[in-house]
Amino acid sequence: MKYRVTHVSRYEYGSSVDLAAHMLHLRPRTLPWQRIVSERLVAEPDGARRRDAEDHFGNVVTWLFLDRPHADFSVTAESVVEVSYPPPPDKTAPWEAIVEAARGVEAGRAAEYRFDSPMAPAVVEAADFARTSFTPGRPVLDALIDLNRRIYREFRFHSGATTISTPVVQVMKRREGVCQDFSHVMVSALRGLGVPARYNSGYIRTRPPPGQPRRQGADQSHAWVGAWLGPEHEWVDLDPTNGIVVHDEHVLLGWGRDYGDVSPVQGVILGGGAHHLKVNVDLEPDEAG
Repeated sequence: MKYRVTHVSRYEYGSSVDLAAHMLHLRPRTLPWQRIVSERLVAEPDGARRRDAEDHFGNVVTWLFLDRPHADFSVTAESVVEVSYPPPPDKTAPWEAIVEAARGVEAGRAAEYRFDSPMAPAVVEAADFARTSFTPGRPVLDALIDLNRRIYREFRFHSGATTISTPVVQVMKRREGVCQDFSHVMVSALRGLGVPARYNSGYIRTRPPPGQPRRQGADQSHAWVGAWLGPEHEWVDLDPTNGIVVHDEHVLLGWGRDYGDVSPVQGVILGGGAHHLKVNVDLEPDEAG
C-alpha cells in the first residue's frame, strides 16, 4: 500500500525567540517492509544550519539550528511511502522461552528493550494486568494479541484526559488516555514480564476503506508497540489503541524505548515565553501510485 503523508507542526511564541535548536523525528525510516518513494522537509524560518543523521536506534533525525530572532516556527514534512508489513508467524514459542532468550547473547540489540526507560518503566500494576494474557506455556504471539485486545477493550480513548508526561501507573488507575498512553502501558507490562518491547512512532491511515471503522488516534502522530518474538521471528507490531496487529494502515517514523526517544519535534529555545502548538497530520492512499 502506498501512502502520501503530510505532517505540519506550527509553534506561535508569546515573544521573540532569539536562538533555537530543534531535533526532528519526521522522516520515515527505510525498512524491508517500508520503502520511501520521496520525502521533503521544509522549515520556516530556514535553519541557519541543518544536519541529517541517524540516532542510536537507527532512526533518521534532522537537527535545525536557528540563529536569528523569530516569532513563530513551523516545519512541514511530506513523504510518499510504500508499506507491505509481513504477516505474523503461524507458530511462536512459549512466552517464557522468549524471556529466557532475551537474557542471552542471541537477543542482540533486542535486549536493551527489556529494561526500564523514563516514560515506560516496568510498573507492577501493568505487569499484573498482562498476566491474565500470559498464562503458563502460552505461545508468545497469542498472549500478545490477547493483551493488545484487552487494552483496546478495557481502556477508553479520551483525548485531553492525560498529557504526554502522565505516568503509566496513573493511566492504569484511570483506564483512559490516548495512543501514547496505551503504548506506554503495553511496553511497561511486557518489560515487567521480561519480554523486550519498544515504542513505535508514526502515522495511521486517516480515512479507512469503505465499510471499515475509523481508527482511533488518526488526527496527529500515532503510536504503537513492537514486541520481540525471539531470534527466529524477531519483531511483531501491535496497535493497542485499535486492538489490531499492524498490517497495512501504518507508516513508521521510528522506534525507541518510549516517546521521549522519538518525539516528532523537540528542542531548546532562548526566549519565546508562552507558546501555542498546532499539529496537523494527514495520511491518505497515494492514488497516483
